[in-house]
Amino acid sequence: MINLAQKDVTHTLGKFLVTAMGVGMLLGIVLIMIGVYRGMIVDAEVLLDDINADLWVVQEKTLGPFAEASRIHEDLRDTLRVIDGIQNAEALTFQNIQLPQKPQPVRVVAVGFDPFGTFNPINPERIVKGRDLEKDHYEIVVTDNTDFKLGETIPLLRNEYKVVGITHGSVSSGGDPLVYISLKDAQELQFSYSNNRIRNDRARGYKNADAHMVNTIVARVKPGYSVDQVAKELKRFKNKSVYTATEQKWILTKNLVKKASKQIGMFTAILVAVSTIIIALIIYTMTLEKMKEIAIMKLIGIPNSMIIKMIAQETLLLGFLAFIFANIFSHFIYEKFPKRVVLEIPDAWMLFIVVIIASILASLIGIKKVISADPSSAIGG
Repeated sequence: MINLAQKDVTHTLGKFLVTAMGVGMLLGIVLIMIGVYRGMIVDAEVLLDDINADLWVVQEKTLGPFAEASRIHEDLRDTLRVIDGIQNAEALTFQNIQLPQKPQPVRVVAVGFDPFGTFNPINPERIVKGRDLEKDHYEIVVTDNTDFKLGETIPLLRNEYKVVGITHGSVSSGGDPLVYISLKDAQELQFSYSNNRIRNDRARGYKNADAHMVNTIVARVKPGYSVDQVAKELKRFKNKSVYTATEQKWILTKNLVKKASKQIGMFTAILVAVSTIIIALIIYTMTLEKMKEIAIMKLIGIPNSMIIKMIAQETLLLGFLAFIFANIFSHFIYEKFPKRVVLEIPDAWMLFIVVIIASILASLIGIKKVISADPSSAIGG
């Protein structure tokens, strides 16, 4: 039996492939959009996983340092250390800063921690050059995409910081590069003021009471103790907001990226709809171009079912080729994006199912035209 779809596609192969490539680029953008969302989720969990804390103690009635401003006293760390169920606790700071770099400054998130403490947010597996922090002052570990070199000095406020280590893949929840400095240096950067500001405050009778503030205290719970129960006790006695690791991950991955996920979902839906319309228009145009041939086929007795099968096969083939080109296109460009893009196989299979459904719906327009074709139009015209 002759395969009508194969014969027709072979006759217009170049046009068919170019059309599939065009639709494939649209679908490739759909995969990229989904990958951007996946990348946001991965970025949000990088720092949480590296710190690996059971509890996050932050300013009362706040969601913590990743969602909003949080300031608590550093000495709360010492109080937590003697509470039953707490294995160890450390103070951390987080702040957005601009590192001077040519041709323009680099926006980063600086993590301040005690280099001699029990929590180290620098994952040793991420260090590609140099070492960890070993001093209380004037050392910094940067991420490789900041383009700073090992041994280079970076001026910040009144001091200069030497790059002693370089990491790879260290990003904040917003996708900005992470740098690491000692807690004392971080407090000076975040809470200390310039000389002019200090003189001005002294003239007004103000004193800087923020020098020993931090953004959060992280803690690990002793084996055998319930993390939720310890968190409940801390909330009751210390008048602070306390979040478990699971709750903090929810704040980052669900709360903070909620609007972004809705926006990406809207763009994805629009692109899929546009792709479906384009496939429908292409199939309809191809059907119109061969209406006389279809009329002749009906005139010589070829049943509608065979002609409908041809239209459906062409539409599905167009959708399948577009899906192949979409994967090629997305894998070719995703690494060129400034922030992380994560392409996952389940997302590709989900898109494949959507494309097949969209192709079937798109074929209905061409099928309707075929069914309404008049065999008598093949005579004389």
